[in-house]
Amino acid sequence: MQIRELIGSHKIIPVPVDRVGDEEDLYDLGMTSFASVQLMLALEEAFDIEFPESMLNRKTFQSIASIDRSVSELVSGRA
Repeated sequence: MQIRELIGSHKIIPVPVDRVGDEEDLYDLGMTSFASVQLMLALEEAFDIEFPESMLNRKTFQSIASIDRSVSELVSGRA
């Protein structure tokens, strides 16, 4: 999964991403608001998308699953 790879390569959380469940709260695992912005920018570049202002909230970036759902929604909206 590309999202996991981005989280790992950008050191978004201080724990190994391969030990993180899809629904685990990334903020509880140590993700900061600054790290979430870094992740958002990495996702936008990797998937050629742009997060609308309505998606710029904690809920969107709270877990790998929520990020995946948001990215999927934005990618499918392009087609």
